[in-house]
Amino acid sequence: MAVTLALLEGSTLFAAVCGAIFFWARPPLLDWINVAAVLGQALALSLCCIISFYYNNLYDLRIVRSFPEFASRLVQSFGVAFILLAVFYTVFPRTNIADGPFASSLLIIVVFLLPLRAVSYRVMRSRPFSERVLILGTSPLAHKLMKEIEAQPQFRYTIVGVADGAMPSGQPPLRYPLLGPLENLGKIIEEARPDRIIVALAERRGRLPVRQLLERGANGVVVEDSLEVYERLTGKLAIESLTPSSVIFSKHFRKSRLDLAVGRGISLVASVIGLVGLAPLLGLIALAVKLNSQGPVFFVQNRVGMYGKRFKLIKFRTMHPGNEGTSEWVRDNSDRITRVGKWLRKFRLDELPQFVNILRGDMNLVGPRPHPVSNFELFAEKIPYYALRTVVRPGVTGWAQVRYGYANNLEEEIEKMRYDLYYIKHLSLAFDLRILLDTVKIVLFGRGAKAADAYRTEASLDTSGR
Repeated sequence: MAVTLALLEGSTLFAAVCGAIFFWARPPLLDWINVAAVLGQALALSLCCIISFYYNNLYDLRIVRSFPEFASRLVQSFGVAFILLAVFYTVFPRTNIADGPFASSLLIIVVFLLPLRAVSYRVMRSRPFSERVLILGTSPLAHKLMKEIEAQPQFRYTIVGVADGAMPSGQPPLRYPLLGPLENLGKIIEEARPDRIIVALAERRGRLPVRQLLERGANGVVVEDSLEVYERLTGKLAIESLTPSSVIFSKHFRKSRLDLAVGRGISLVASVIGLVGLAPLLGLIALAVKLNSQGPVFFVQNRVGMYGKRFKLIKFRTMHPGNEGTSEWVRDNSDRITRVGKWLRKFRLDELPQFVNILRGDMNLVGPRPHPVSNFELFAEKIPYYALRTVVRPGVTGWAQVRYGYANNLEEEIEKMRYDLYYIKHLSLAFDLRILLDTVKIVLFGRGAKAADAYRTEASLDTSGR
């Protein structure tokens, strides 16, 4: 839905700006060069708006969940758009979209976007356009799925009920009608008329109504596994519901040499460009760290890398030096963060020296954050499928970093593990680019993962305490 909205609104903006340029500037269209110039100017203004909308989370429907929220953020977005346009005008001072075309374009953008988004939200919440969903089972995962469906109306799912026997003791009460046991599934389906059936049974052996599900699937009803639906809704894996055989025999967690080589090549190029292009900034940060507090400029710590290999991770020091036995959790070290360190952490600038780790072959640009060696045995023992984190190189940024934040206890580390495994399972160049775009958003605006995933209560980046 978010991608569809971006494409639809982008096309609308482009058409509106083209119309404004033709109306005000009346450019001569004598040849293809003149036409390309006009289209390029319209595309530039449209892209400035779309980029500003993206970085103000207007296309993150988990955050902007209603029209009033969209309208308030739209005003903020124009501020970012003005900055981008100022840069554009500086580079191309003779553009034709200044003055009249520019003002009218903004007016057209507002006039078109507000009703377009209002209609979009109405469509997302209207029953005629939603899919009727029947959930099989009352497992803990089934309850999680219900909450996620309620929290994300952009998927246009309407739960019509739950099919299972009596509710097990200790489970929270259902918010949807319990339609009956699985033995009566045929009758339940006839009465509920679902468009989609999600199987969320805790125990399927001897209970899964295979014949009824096959028949309904053959008649056009979508039948899905709850684990796959949970992944699609949340961007993470329900590791507590995974079976060992589904992980061991899955091809998704065995990365091809091509996938690994592409990621490695891009990371090497980015690290060289970063070290050369950001050399002045790195020097200024090093000076600020040294002047602000006593201690070394860099914080160096043993971390766990690909295939469990140990390496020394390099960061700008953001804390006053502590004892060797200091806790790795952020909350236990907040009083040690320096004044400069707070700013470095807010904008993730303390991670820049890890370009050196990329050149050494220890890390990639994108991947699971490397954990301290001191925590490795604990995590390997307590976190399910923890060894899978090491099948790829760790990264300077990652899916768990942009979606979650600091982990302050073992339970939160397990939650981040869900995102790490999702990244490894779906690793691709397009996915890496999406993570990098989200990381740029955090770096530019100093917004932590809480802004990127506001309806969950997480905050900030990085798993280490330093």
